[in-house]
Amino acid sequence: MSAEQMDNVLSLVGADITRQTTTYRASIEPKQRLAVTLRFLGTGESFSSLAFQYRLGISTVAESVHMTCRAIERQMMASQFPKPTEEMWKNIATKFWEKWNFPNCLGAIDGKHVTLVSPANSGSLYFNYKGTFSIVLLALADAEYRFTFLQVGDFGRTSDGGVYSGSALGRAMEAKKLSVPADCPLPGSGAQGPMPYTMVGDAAFPLKTYMMRPFPGKQIPQWRRMFNYRLSRARMVIECAFGILSSRWRVLHTKMNVKPSNADSVVTAACILHNYLLNPSENQRWLEESEERGEVLPCVRNMGGNRGCREAYDVRERLYTFFNSPEGRVSWQEQMI
Repeated sequence: MSAEQMDNVLSLVGADITRQTTTYRASIEPKQRLAVTLRFLGTGESFSSLAFQYRLGISTVAESVHMTCRAIERQMMASQFPKPTEEMWKNIATKFWEKWNFPNCLGAIDGKHVTLVSPANSGSLYFNYKGTFSIVLLALADAEYRFTFLQVGDFGRTSDGGVYSGSALGRAMEAKKLSVPADCPLPGSGAQGPMPYTMVGDAAFPLKTYMMRPFPGKQIPQWRRMFNYRLSRARMVIECAFGILSSRWRVLHTKMNVKPSNADSVVTAACILHNYLLNPSENQRWLEESEERGEVLPCVRNMGGNRGCREAYDVRERLYTFFNSPEGRVSWQEQMI
């Protein structure tokens, strides 16, 4: 983060993290609170270590981090996660087709576990299939690794449709309340007729007319492998977005020793700052760093049922027909599968 970017963040959250100086003691300056928070997010160091580095009390460091993360969430959420509009969805779909060769795509979606120290008196609520305690981060990303939707805080044990279907995104898509554009023909081809705009996800997500998932199984026909490759090519956008996020904010690779409510604000603040700092010229460097370290956030499994409605199967069939047509084919797809 450059000095100018830090000053800009400080101008947005400074009033929320300023405390009154009294005759008993001088308050901590807002700039120092922000610096401590960014150090915590960027390194994942313990509050004790940060207290020694900044010559502050441990409780002061903890309070500063939680206060600043909540201020970032309050003051920057609306600007970095604007309310979706029909024009915004169309722009995202255009970029997905130009960069990732998937038509009518609203974004790539996935969920990840963020590990915590076992919360007190929580039983098995936060205990996940990896054998750790965690909260769930569910996110939707556009073609340039920018998050467009965010939900943090589901229990680590949640599965079988509880994460996605219970999310604000899942409910709003089902109720058609997100200003998604009307069905339109695929780029360069009207042979398949009007096609709905869809999100792309892995096998953990349900098959819907607005949600495409890959064909299951290993011994599948070539045309199904073709569809899976094209979908995977678009879906990797969210994996790359998570890679950039966790490479920049190393706290996501640590076992956070904070309460779940505070962990929610820490993860949300990291995602907001990810959007704020996103720079296309630096994306490759962050991705290479993530690959070198070999660290990935654990995936969430079984977010929905495997069976879809007849209309969803029909949309998927028309998509793989398009991918094998002259208008939708890419020159390297046969080689890749």
